[in-house]
Amino acid sequence: MRLILFALFLVGAAALAGTLLAWFAERRLDRMAEAWSFPDMAEVPSVDVALVLGTAPIGPEGGPNRYFIYRLDAAAGLWKAGKVKYFIASGSGEEPAAMRAGLIERGVPAEAIYRDPAAHRTWDSVLRARDIYGQKRIVIVSQRFHLDRALFLARREGIEAWGLEARDVEAPYSVFTELRRYPSALRAYYDVWTNAKAREGGKKVAIGVDPPS
Repeated sequence: MRLILFALFLVGAAALAGTLLAWFAERRLDRMAEAWSFPDMAEVPSVDVALVLGTAPIGPEGGPNRYFIYRLDAAAGLWKAGKVKYFIASGSGEEPAAMRAGLIERGVPAEAIYRDPAAHRTWDSVLRARDIYGQKRIVIVSQRFHLDRALFLARREGIEAWGLEARDVEAPYSVFTELRRYPSALRAYYDVWTNAKAREGGKKVAIGVDPPS
């Protein structure tokens, strides 16, 4: 019985330690991003390329995903303000195609949008923007909680990056949606420390020279 109780204590202690470590990692990323992440488009530097981080176009309740809508609204605003010339619509599966269609609906010309369907995680999006698309200076578009992690990864990988904060969703779809940022923050540190590789490689693309796919 004592061994069982001791084992339960160790499991509980490990779970608590992991939770606290993930919370600390997320808070640290949030503080670090304050210098590079902006809700006001006027504060965002002008660059050639913006990286729009993917999410599903349809939300879990079956309607339009508000995270998706607000990211595209913010990205299109960059174009209309003359802040960027091109976009990398970065995601997995059908996300980039849906993002491209949404940007075109918002007035962005098709020839300014490059799709990257091999970005399965934020880490992939950042590495591929640098290694496949040759970008060393970008604006990243997403909600603030996502930008914290993306900006940390980009700057640790030698990319001069800033973030445009898309409007956040007032009520998260679920507790999981709200809490996933904490283990994701811990994973970001792990990826940097271990120098993880992108899941997929590919042929290099010269934005503005090669035609968009």
